[in-house]
Amino acid sequence: MKTGTFTGFDLELREPGIAWFQFNSPERLNGMTTGIKRDLIEAVTQAQMDNSVRVLVFTGTGRAFCAGDDLKAYGGVDLGGEALVDPIPGGHDNALGTYNGLRTISQALNTAVRNIDKLTICALNGIAIQTGFSLALSCDFRIAADTARMGSATLRFGLLPDEGGQHLLVQTLGVAKTLDFIMRKRIVDAKEALELGLVHEVVAARDLEHHTMALAKELAEGPQVAMRLLKRSIYNAAELSWPAALDEIASKTAITDHHPDAAEGVRAFNQKRTPEFNAWLNGTADKSDG
Repeated sequence: MKTGTFTGFDLELREPGIAWFQFNSPERLNGMTTGIKRDLIEAVTQAQMDNSVRVLVFTGTGRAFCAGDDLKAYGGVDLGGEALVDPIPGGHDNALGTYNGLRTISQALNTAVRNIDKLTICALNGIAIQTGFSLALSCDFRIAADTARMGSATLRFGLLPDEGGQHLLVQTLGVAKTLDFIMRKRIVDAKEALELGLVHEVVAARDLEHHTMALAKELAEGPQVAMRLLKRSIYNAAELSWPAALDEIASKTAITDHHPDAAEGVRAFNQKRTPEFNAWLNGTADKSDG
C-alpha cells in the first residue's frame, strides 16, 4: 500500500499494520470532492490487497471529521498532495450524470469501506455530516470525541442521503428511528449519538487518538483470518435466512478450523498463555498445523 499525502488526506502505516487515514483540509471542514473519493477508493483497495495492513482507521483534522461534500470544490481545487488516480469528470451535470456519479464514485467509496474484509474504525474528531456521516456509518467501529456532532441533514437542502445513508441508518437504528432521524433533519451530539447506537464509545477529545490506537492494536493483534471471515459472516447474517446463515458460517468454519491460528489458539489455551496469532503473515507458521 502506498503511503504519503494524497488528495485531501494523509495516509501512514502504523504498527502493527494500522492504516491511518487522516483528512487534512481543516479550513474546508474536510469537505469531500470527486478527487478525494477516487483516491480513497484506490487506497482502500490497496489496503485490502496488502498483507501488511490489518486495520484501517479514518479520522479528521481540526473541528470536523468531514462536513459533507464541498460543492464549491467540485469544479476543481488544488488540495495538494499526490493523486493516486487520474481525475475524471465529476458528473452531476444532468440526471444520468448524477446517477453515474453516485454509482461509480460516491457510493463506490462507502461500498469499498463496507466490503473490505479488514476491520475499520472511524475516529470522529468533530462534525460529521452527510458524506462524512455515511462514511462513518460504513465503518465497523465508531469512536467519537465528546466534541463531535453528526447527522444526515440532507433534507435541509431538499436532497437525499444518496450515498447509502438510508440503508446504513436502517441497519443501525431500525426503520422507525431512521424515519425520525432523517425526516426531522436531526444533528446530534456525541452523547445522544451514543444513546442512539450511532457510535460505540465517546471519549474526551484529547484522548481520541490514543483510545483509537488502543482499539486498533487490539484488533490488529487478533486472529486475522477468523476475524475477517467473521466480519463478513456478521454482515451477511443481517440479510440471510437462518438456514442460509448456518450454511454460510459452516463454510467459513471449514477454513478457520484448519488454519494455523486455530492450532496456536488451542496450544496457548492448554499452556495457559496469550496466543501469538498471525504467524502466517510473517511466513513463520508451522505448516503442519494446517
